[in-house]
Amino acid sequence: MTTAAAPSRTESKTTEHFDVLIVGAGISGVGGAYHLTTQRPGTSFVVLEGLDGFGGTWWMHRYPGIRSDSDLHTSGYRFKPWVGPPIATAEEILAYMGEVIEENDLAQHIRYNHRITNARWSNEDKRWTIEATQTDTGEPRRFTANFLWMCQGYYRHAEGYTPEWPGMADFEGEIIHPQTWPEDLDYRGKRVIVIGSGATTATVVPAIAADVEHVTVLQRSPTYFIPGRNRNDLAETLRELDVDETWIHEIVRRKILHDQALFTKRCLEEPEKVKRELLDGVRQYLPDDFDMETHFSPTYRPWRQRIAFVPEGDIFKGLASGKASIMTDGIERFTPSGILLKSGEELVADIIVTATGFNMNVMGDINFEVDGDPVDFSKTVTYRGMMFTGVPNMLWVFGYFRASWTLRADLLADFVCRLLAHMERKGAKQVNAQLRPEDAEMELLPWIDPQNFNPGYLMRALPLLPKRGDKPEWQHTQDYWREKDEIPGIDLDGAEFVYS
Repeated sequence: MTTAAAPSRTESKTTEHFDVLIVGAGISGVGGAYHLTTQRPGTSFVVLEGLDGFGGTWWMHRYPGIRSDSDLHTSGYRFKPWVGPPIATAEEILAYMGEVIEENDLAQHIRYNHRITNARWSNEDKRWTIEATQTDTGEPRRFTANFLWMCQGYYRHAEGYTPEWPGMADFEGEIIHPQTWPEDLDYRGKRVIVIGSGATTATVVPAIAADVEHVTVLQRSPTYFIPGRNRNDLAETLRELDVDETWIHEIVRRKILHDQALFTKRCLEEPEKVKRELLDGVRQYLPDDFDMETHFSPTYRPWRQRIAFVPEGDIFKGLASGKASIMTDGIERFTPSGILLKSGEELVADIIVTATGFNMNVMGDINFEVDGDPVDFSKTVTYRGMMFTGVPNMLWVFGYFRASWTLRADLLADFVCRLLAHMERKGAKQVNAQLRPEDAEMELLPWIDPQNFNPGYLMRALPLLPKRGDKPEWQHTQDYWREKDEIPGIDLDGAEFVYS
């Protein structure tokens, strides 16, 4: 294994070499660093992070009330118990990740403010060359690596997604996207409109409701929520019995995953019954005469888009109290004083928050080349949503929509460590994923079936994403309950892997 960085004698910039280069110090990247340290001691690696701190989403987003929208018993790592409330704040999540970094001495491997622009693979040298800019100094940086581990997440950090509505330039107040929330924004006593109906809206609205004059949720169509107590009774009972936190973590994770599997199955097999149950959960927080049909009854079946957990039903309590209100309507145009709706009604505001989602990037907006030829990922076929035909020695972490992202990050980290060990035993320096003879006539399809899962950010990016096949090996099944057994059981000498 490579144990020391070596300067290039032929180029003006110093080139550092590592066995593995991890892109991103968010949940996946920090987890990957831990697994390399524990499963592959002696492997040299570096983590390059474009931001100035670890945490990814939880470091970058600063909007009021930012919190997880799923439980931290499964969003946390399998190797470190989560001891806080199931739905956690960004501050709590960052503290947890900071403990992982400190306890495992990972800080020495992480380089912040390193924005990668280019990644070039050479079949002759059998290594990646990565060009980056150190954003705090403007200096160029170059690295080479035997293996590239893409843990950069799936959306563009620099900007969120805001549709272009007529008249936006006419609005005399402030237009804010949560992804770039100004730290000095004063919303006290102001009239605020929050456009959107997802987890961000459900977070921002209760966080600001007490301080604003009034906040209005404006949604084009309703979405599903699961309100409930921010407490896991099983975990608390086990703590009362003085059960070790490591055991509690594993038991609670298994129980949550068991319940999630049943819920997902029911969403597919009895969607109308599940819909009624979800709406009943919301209804208990609202007045009897509240218009549930208009504002909280989606037209799609449950789990076709992500469902956010709402701790203590806080956004619904705001609606019931009168500090917040909700409108379900289309936007005709922005006006100097607010928004004119399709119905003809005008909403007046001092601040408009566009909680309208984000823009996906594909592989971190990095320019990829293989032997000098640009890589168009939309022309590749994905191997289980983690490797790509024609792109050697690289793995991409993309998590689950219906289960926690971290579950797949842990699974794929095991796979990377196993693959590297397998290559070492074979004396191979390169591995490619390739279609097998029996896949020659396989129909190539969009990366995900829109009938299965179709949030706006994914549909907008679908033309840029790799293709999938109609066999499990050539698709991201989005099914943790299958992959937890299938991925550890992958035959690394199967015909889909070519070593050299």
